Amino acid sequence: MIRIYDTKMHKKVDLETLQHGMVKMYVCGPTVYNYIHIGNARTFISFDMIRRYLEWRGYEVVFVQNVTDVDDKIINKANEEGRSASEVAIEYTNAFIEDMHAVNVKDPTVRPKATEEIDTMIALVQELIDTGHAYATDDGDVYFSVRSFPSYGSLSGRNIDEMEAGHRELRTEGIEDRKRDPLDFAVWKAAKPGEPSWPSPWGDGRPGWHIECSCMSKKYLGLPFDIHGGGADLVFPHHENERAQSEAASGTQFARHWMHGGMLQINGEKMSKSLNNFFLLRDILETVDPNVLRFLMLQTHYRSPLDFSDERVDEAAVALERIKNAVKALDWALDNATGETDAIDADAAATLVRQTRLKFIEAMDDDFNSSKALGDVFDFVGAANTLVAGKTLSAADVEAVRPVRGLIVELMGVFGVDIEAVLAADSGDEYPVEVIALASELAGFEGDSTADAVDALLDARAEARAAKNWAVADAVRDGLAGLGFTIKDTPQGAQVEYNA
Repeated sequence: MIRIYDTKMHKKVDLETLQHGMVKMYVCGPTVYNYIHIGNARTFISFDMIRRYLEWRGYEVVFVQNVTDVDDKIINKANEEGRSASEVAIEYTNAFIEDMHAVNVKDPTVRPKATEEIDTMIALVQELIDTGHAYATDDGDVYFSVRSFPSYGSLSGRNIDEMEAGHRELRTEGIEDRKRDPLDFAVWKAAKPGEPSWPSPWGDGRPGWHIECSCMSKKYLGLPFDIHGGGADLVFPHHENERAQSEAASGTQFARHWMHGGMLQINGEKMSKSLNNFFLLRDILETVDPNVLRFLMLQTHYRSPLDFSDERVDEAAVALERIKNAVKALDWALDNATGETDAIDADAAATLVRQTRLKFIEAMDDDFNSSKALGDVFDFVGAANTLVAGKTLSAADVEAVRPVRGLIVELMGVFGVDIEAVLAADSGDEYPVEVIALASELAGFEGDSTADAVDALLDARAEARAAKNWAVADAVRDGLAGLGFTIKDTPQGAQVEYNA
């Protein structure tokens, strides 16, 4: 049974879905007025990992993530740059999707946009007015009456009598005079000159921020749905307000479970423009491999604070390299299986695979503990290295070792790291074309793949060393060195590193 930490219940609970074998999940998306920062990226990568694990465990996941494409911040950006709000929103929506693809975050099942769901929002606002949970002002604003919903504050753990108004809408002089209670929040905003607006029963205007997620989650998932997720910074007021208006209007539960990811820090400090430590994801990706970034973020439990630093990036790069090298060593052993006598205890290898899979599931079933699960993967990698070190495999050994390699690739895929693609990227597209001529001269190579050319040279060197033909062996070594390669002799055979 998968257990998750439910924010509203303040404890771990069994994941109970409304429909057997299916998880309906909503995760708040971006407000598209700029490129996303790495704190945003952490939330999206975390919930992508959660989604991938649920799918790996056999669930069908319906994953909905909105795009807020009308908002004060978008309007302000447009005014600063002298263009329309829709132009700003389109640019940064496309940029967001590009950034998510860059870090291998899967597309949602549905990605609704706020501006395409205005009629649905107007209908919900009208429901709230009809049921006495919202009221319109003479100026065309509509506010949700917080005190009309007795359990307001139970998600965030706040006492309604102690709270002060602290909502996202832009506060201007006189706005509080139009509210019946300082805690009330806008579900519809009257139009201002030059701003995007839509006709409504209360006059031209646009939706409040909180109302859109209530509408889109209900439309595409139904009520209640299984999981509502987002960053910890959204618990209040956004998610508290979503829950209040949704349950007030529908009379039913909004989301069965609430999940929130921890915040990201930079070198132990809160990320802030004022501290000059505010980093956009796409700027980070100019120097950090996307797989390394995912690896770094998943080494910390999704609910815990994550410290981002150059040292942590380097550590993640080394960790990922260790896994890559283990798969390469397994590949070399599998590709060079010429032994006639079994070198591998097949039963022990099968037990290793089975036990590691069970440990991985145990860790991930416990509130998606990716940190513990990665530790289990590293233990397995160490055992896999020992399994084939210095051994020449037989045909029977190959059948025992293939599942070992397969499990590494499979489990890393749950974390969104495609080891096959990583190895393919390392395999030669970046190698200089001159290596083909060198392989033709020293190894009789006739192909056009730089990766195959390097393999041919390593094979020629191994044969030359076995025949004590040091002239050819040295020529291969020196030729590769001249092109930026370093040969490392390991128990599994020669391997190369290329430094462009």
